[in-house]
Amino acid sequence: MLRRSFLAGAAVGAALPRFAIGQPAGSRVLKFVPQANLTSLDPIWTTANVTRNHAWLVYDVLYGMDAGFRPQPQMAAGHAVEEEGRSVTITLREGLRFHDGEPVRAADCVASLQRWMKRNSMGQKLEAALEDLSALDDRRLRFRLKRPFPMFFAALANPSNPAPFIMPERIARTDPFQQIRDTVGSGPYRFLPREYNSGSFVAYERNPDYRPVAAGEPSLTAGPKQAHFDRIEWHIIVDPATAAAALQAGEIDWYEQPPPEIQQLLRRNRQVAVEPIDRLQNPAILRFNHLHPPFNDRRMRQALLPAVDQADYMTAIVGPDPALYSPMGVFTPGTPLANDAGMEALAGPRSIDRAKALLKEAGYTDQLIRLIGPTDILAPAAMTQVAGDMFRRLGVNLDFVLTDWGSVIQRRASREPVEKGGWSVFLTAFASFEFADPAGNFPLRGNGAGAWFGWPGIPRLEELRDAWFDAPDLDAQKRIAREIQLTALEEVPYIPVGSYTSMTALRRNLVGRVPGFALFWNLRRS
Repeated sequence: MLRRSFLAGAAVGAALPRFAIGQPAGSRVLKFVPQANLTSLDPIWTTANVTRNHAWLVYDVLYGMDAGFRPQPQMAAGHAVEEEGRSVTITLREGLRFHDGEPVRAADCVASLQRWMKRNSMGQKLEAALEDLSALDDRRLRFRLKRPFPMFFAALANPSNPAPFIMPERIARTDPFQQIRDTVGSGPYRFLPREYNSGSFVAYERNPDYRPVAAGEPSLTAGPKQAHFDRIEWHIIVDPATAAAALQAGEIDWYEQPPPEIQQLLRRNRQVAVEPIDRLQNPAILRFNHLHPPFNDRRMRQALLPAVDQADYMTAIVGPDPALYSPMGVFTPGTPLANDAGMEALAGPRSIDRAKALLKEAGYTDQLIRLIGPTDILAPAAMTQVAGDMFRRLGVNLDFVLTDWGSVIQRRASREPVEKGGWSVFLTAFASFEFADPAGNFPLRGNGAGAWFGWPGIPRLEELRDAWFDAPDLDAQKRIAREIQLTALEEVPYIPVGSYTSMTALRRNLVGRVPGFALFWNLRRS
């Protein structure tokens, strides 16, 4: 690919360009290169991973989720479950404060959860089961449920985008479909708006009032969140060679997502560790716009299946090593619900000619297809190039629009047809835990206007999802998961394009990193 050839050329040869940031000796500042520019500060409005990473610095949650997918108390001191599971009262820990010095109240939690439930797929399920959610006093909030909700605490601990972050009530009352501008949270770090320069620089300072939970082991978003750095700086460096040079020189501490060619270079440096950012792989998808032609027609979506070679998409991200990627259906490989139902649609012989014939049978007559994608974030950029090549070989009327990732996440929210600036297809990737089950896999929703970008209306997926929530045990959940996958590969809300091991690079003097994604608590210098 052109992208890979360019980077390979940049990584070979003599000295790489220096990026002089300056790192004073003994500094308690962590300098980080994120996967993309931070364009949105609202983790409820967008599901962009870079905004998620920002939010886990700034906000806290009532319950965290450990790496075993078990909920653990965070801001919650405890809870009482009564009326055979139809009433749950949560008590907040003492001394919790927002960054502006105001105490965290139950009313803040109520407003935050109400906003979150409008945008998160598991939150929507919880909202449908709610009869009432109210603050009993400043430290207690009560959920009254229409019926017992077995996954209640899993929902509140759900780290999938958007997570149930707690904000001050005045901010949380913002329409969930409008972006907030005020970033006051109660997490381990405070966002510094005066230093924020989109496209260049983001800064955070340690929150001296933050009180980690007293017990437990740090694991994913659960356990004590110790802030060991006084300050965290995000340096937006688009050029991989420049970021790599800064990391090797010690001017940067952590490079979140170096491309494969740069990883090879960094492995030669004894002061740099290149390692998986998560123990599981990241799922990736090709997402359709279901509102407008041509992909509002199921046959058009199905027609692309024979053309998609998952290995092509994954190799573009991680390189040719097959140990770094896996074929996948709709659930993360290595998790209990992953299965092979219907996988012949993706694993059988690949054929562009067959896809062309299916497009013609479906009635494709040169309608415009707009593929949108980024140039400045590794996985989506690489996959978009592969998709662009696939569409060209299919001979469709392609409008290939490349911008920065921030523009993509703004544009994909548009419901307009392509002739009015809308889109047809985009590609993106997710954290492993987001596709572990139907609760977190929000692109798998089929609830039309309430669904994630693309807005598929697939009632059968919703019926199966409801059945999964009601399943009595794991065996029953697995049976339903197979039906879900069969339905998804028939209705095609999106096409899975594989899963890959996301690698990260950091200075070896950094220890204590919590696996999962770019988490900053407990990280310290040795």
